[in-house]
Amino acid sequence: MRRRLAWLAVLALFALASPAHAALKLCNRSSYILYAATSSVVSPGSTTQGWVRITPGDCQIALPEKLTAQSYLVYARSSLAYSGPQRAWGGNFPSCVKEGDFTLHQGVTAPYCTGGTVFAAPFAAVDTHSRPDWIMSFDDQPTLPTLEAAQLAGAKRLLKANGYRIAAIDAKPDKATEAALNDFRKKMHFSQQAGNAELFAALETAATKRGEAPQGYTVCNDGKDDVVAAIAQAADGDYVTRGWWRVVGSACARLITTPLTQGTIWLLVQRPGGPTLVTGPDQFCVTAPEFEIKGRGRCVQRGFTQAGFARTLTGGRPGSIVHVGASGLQAAMSK
Repeated sequence: MRRRLAWLAVLALFALASPAHAALKLCNRSSYILYAATSSVVSPGSTTQGWVRITPGDCQIALPEKLTAQSYLVYARSSLAYSGPQRAWGGNFPSCVKEGDFTLHQGVTAPYCTGGTVFAAPFAAVDTHSRPDWIMSFDDQPTLPTLEAAQLAGAKRLLKANGYRIAAIDAKPDKATEAALNDFRKKMHFSQQAGNAELFAALETAATKRGEAPQGYTVCNDGKDDVVAAIAQAADGDYVTRGWWRVVGSACARLITTPLTQGTIWLLVQRPGGPTLVTGPDQFCVTAPEFEIKGRGRCVQRGFTQAGFARTLTGGRPGSIVHVGASGLQAAMSK
């Protein structure tokens, strides 16, 4: 079993052992897939950007530049693939973030995160010891001793999220995990060369389709190419349309972070500069830059364009996940 799973550890072990060629490298020693954001503070402002996807036992470059800012903050949250509340790694320093890939510039003393697509997240300070390069790790409880241990525990957690009977989320090889991995690889038609990245991507996508939706409205991009999304919903006796969220390939973004109170959310998804993937007969106002538009009438007269949105039904639940692929909306995987 240990020999068959050894390939799980190769990428992460080399990442940790290699010199810090990047300024800030984030390593994931937890059993969860994480999405991390960073904030660089240079008074009187800050630059916050995200999200960096880090699989268990892996390391990713968050900031490629040498560390010259006055201070750095980091926040991470678990993937939507896991049932229950999202796990978060942070602290006591609120900074503004967005769903999807983003870069935000704001004043350090700005008290509120304004705009329909922006919200606050509690970041933690990173002590870089005034060095130009730094590596930091996100840990779990109980602590996993190595990146190899995190990879095996992470694979077990995702296998369990996909319905396999895994007794314990730990770093101990066992026959049940071996059988589950073999079965999943067979179902996914993995080639012999498929490695760490392919396994975790497929496990995350499959678990997200099976799992209980977190509160709010989430769009998952099942394709490889980035897409942009806009939504419309009823608000105060009228309608409001918001966009655009960038959703990178094989990742998800929460477009509404609060519990849903409506049975219908309208969705528009397209490739940047390319074809429209999700559309419908219901017309709403949009514009090219980031926007929040109240009302759905007189779009052209108000300087906007009209676009067709597709109805997506939330089923009256506080959370809903929709999946988008190359052919448009995808059917959800049954539990």
